[in-house]
Amino acid sequence: MSCTFTALLCLGLTLSLWIPVLTVALLLAGSLPKPILRVQPDSVVSRRTKVTFFCEETIGANEYHLYKDGKLYKTVTKNKQKPANKAEFSFSNVDLRNAGQYRCSYSTQDESSGYSDLLELVVTEDYWTPSLSAQASPVVTSGGYVTLQCESWPSYDRFILTVAGPQKFSWTQDSQYNYSTRKNHALFSVGPVTPNQRWIFRCYSYDRNRPYVFSAPSESVELLVSGIYEYYEPRLSVLPSPVVTAGGNMTLHCASDFHYDKFILTKEDKKFTSSLDTEHISSSRQYRALFIIGPTTPTHTGTFRCYGYYKNAPQLWSVPSALQQILISGLSKKPSLLTHQGHTMDPGMTLTLQCFSDINYDRYALHKVGGADIMQHSSQQTDTGFSVANFTLGYVSSSTGGQYRCYGAHNLSSEWSASSEPLDILITGQLPLTPSLSVKPNHTVHSGETVSLLCWSMDPVDTFILSKEGSAQQPLRLKSKSHDQQSQAEFSMSAVTSHLSGTYRCYGAQDSSFYLLSSASAPVELTVSETIESSTWSPKRPIPPIPTENKDHTMENLIRMGMAVLVLIVLSILATEAWRSHRQTHPAAGN
Repeated sequence: MSCTFTALLCLGLTLSLWIPVLTVALLLAGSLPKPILRVQPDSVVSRRTKVTFFCEETIGANEYHLYKDGKLYKTVTKNKQKPANKAEFSFSNVDLRNAGQYRCSYSTQDESSGYSDLLELVVTEDYWTPSLSAQASPVVTSGGYVTLQCESWPSYDRFILTVAGPQKFSWTQDSQYNYSTRKNHALFSVGPVTPNQRWIFRCYSYDRNRPYVFSAPSESVELLVSGIYEYYEPRLSVLPSPVVTAGGNMTLHCASDFHYDKFILTKEDKKFTSSLDTEHISSSRQYRALFIIGPTTPTHTGTFRCYGYYKNAPQLWSVPSALQQILISGLSKKPSLLTHQGHTMDPGMTLTLQCFSDINYDRYALHKVGGADIMQHSSQQTDTGFSVANFTLGYVSSSTGGQYRCYGAHNLSSEWSASSEPLDILITGQLPLTPSLSVKPNHTVHSGETVSLLCWSMDPVDTFILSKEGSAQQPLRLKSKSHDQQSQAEFSMSAVTSHLSGTYRCYGAQDSSFYLLSSASAPVELTVSETIESSTWSPKRPIPPIPTENKDHTMENLIRMGMAVLVLIVLSILATEAWRSHRQTHPAAGN
């Protein structure tokens, strides 16, 4: 036990000798906490801005020292009238020479602190402002990525992208020359974008030999985070139609069953953004906003979306509405629209509509009147000099029925042509009735006569449609009339010609479903004869055609020859009678 006590006593004496030495060593090594260096208003400022550095500590210093690029720049003695543990270093008019790296330290009566963390002061120039844009849109789905492009004239070889906020994130890229724009640019991929902060960006350009002298900042670009309220998608529609004549007005209707404070309407090419407060429609229990646009110009052609959001978080948007395409038509020559399958079609048939013109349009658009969709196809040139586009609508159903129009456009223009003539597509077998068709006076008539085709049904029908098989013409429509407890319509054709010969069918339709027809009536064959007997001519018969040079003249020649022979015979008889008379006279004179 005596040995243990002796060992502990020796260890205690040794430690008592080393503790003062260790304390002195720690003090000589700089045990004072390092200061904190801050700057106001910002670490990136423009020329002629007032800038103040603050060197802050907690011990209570006598002097403060500011260093620029590793060299002592300025010293401030503590003002006894201001007991706060910090010093101010102010620059009333910052110049490019003030740009650089700064640190600070402080000293007490006995010792000096270490350096603060590095703080970089960037001074911006007043020219060559770069531009910043989001590709392809500043609207980003939560968790997604976006590419930002910073572009400037080729005076600088580096770009830096900064995001506003307390953490001051930044990204740096070497510039690349764009030969098409003759500018330098850099692409920054940013993400994942989350809704927990505002993503407001600016970019600068600078020369790598002067890393703390920047260009003026670009305009800010704020990323808008969509998809936040994913179960409440708004709906976008356009009135009166998504196809509007240039100079007209249109109304885009954004609506939702969910309460949003505001709706915002955007165009996909980023050339149009407008927001409106929502209004509550109690009858439909909807919230809506009406965006009235007009007079329209070709620049309004394109696709639109709308979103909902709240005023207290304007950067957080709902999921987008479905795209709504808008087409502005102009005054250039209208194309033609036709169908090779006929205007009346049975469900399950395939349908292709063809839009064409002798104008060399580069593309065509097909629109179903009253619908929201617009189909576009590039055109093809035919050997006959027409530009053509075929729109295959596939197997027809009740939804295919309607009126269609098409438009042409050139690739270098956003303006579309005037509308083609409307083309109706009618779908048969959609009503539970079958009308009857009869013809009077007869199934075979002569050219120039009047024919009536009577379509009738025992079931109530609003309109009857008469269709000729294989005809490129639109079917005829007539409002039905009630007669003898029947619905009927009489299609009268006067002065008929042979081209009206063919097979006819009639259908019934209701006003509530204009393009959905009943089943077809039994076919009726009509024959128009061109040969007309004189006894059957009507008082208003057409004038017979004038004979042509190629007509056969045999009968006329025979008549002429007969007349000539008859004249010869008469002359012969007269001559014979004269000769006989002369002979009888001479003998009498001799006696």
